[in-house]
Amino acid sequence: MMKKLPLILGVCLTLGVSASVQATPADDLKTFQNYYKKLFPDVSEQEFGNGVYAIDKVSRESWEAIEEFPPYEPAIDAGKKMWETPFKNGKSYKDCFPDGPAIAAKYPHWNKEKGMVMTLPLAINNCLEANGEEKLKYKKGKINNILSYIAFESRGQKINVEIPDDSKALEAYQKGKDFWLAKRGQLNLACADCHAMSAGKHIRADILSPAYGHTTYFHVYLSKWGVMGT
Repeated sequence: MMKKLPLILGVCLTLGVSASVQATPADDLKTFQNYYKKLFPDVSEQEFGNGVYAIDKVSRESWEAIEEFPPYEPAIDAGKKMWETPFKNGKSYKDCFPDGPAIAAKYPHWNKEKGMVMTLPLAINNCLEANGEEKLKYKKGKINNILSYIAFESRGQKINVEIPDDSKALEAYQKGKDFWLAKRGQLNLACADCHAMSAGKHIRADILSPAYGHTTYFHVYLSKWGVMGT
């Protein structure tokens, strides 16, 4: 999941509904943002980071109620313990990330030296591998704890992913854009079908969240999962 991925950027910074396939990342970003601002004119730019809670009153009330006794705190505590626990060689995550745990806004980014997208989970596993530790499994398990802690410490930061004028970076970006628009699965749906064209609508009992803001929405606890998730 977090290996040498195309540049999806959490949620790819392109809508692709009215933008040309040849549009630049900057063009796509403008189209992407303007689409959601017109679709949800009463939602401030800052509020989009709250996902579905920004567009649905009932969901927001449930969210605010659950914040009185946050069910995600055990995951954050476990992640903090992981961050502070030394590796077998005496080093720790602090040696890999000297700026501290509030680093979520720096990912994903283009790593020119490696010629690939560097995600935070990948950076965490690179750190573990470099220090002789066993890498964490992606998606489930302990990876969620360390990501929860980092995400919590990074609250309020602005995620600003930059696409450099680099042929490999632009190629990765285009692959991410294609992935966002590609139809797949039994229902022949693309990411954009749900989180762009149908954003705010219902799919059974769930409200489809707008993609704008997803990069700040995760790492997240959802009651239907019962755990933290990527």
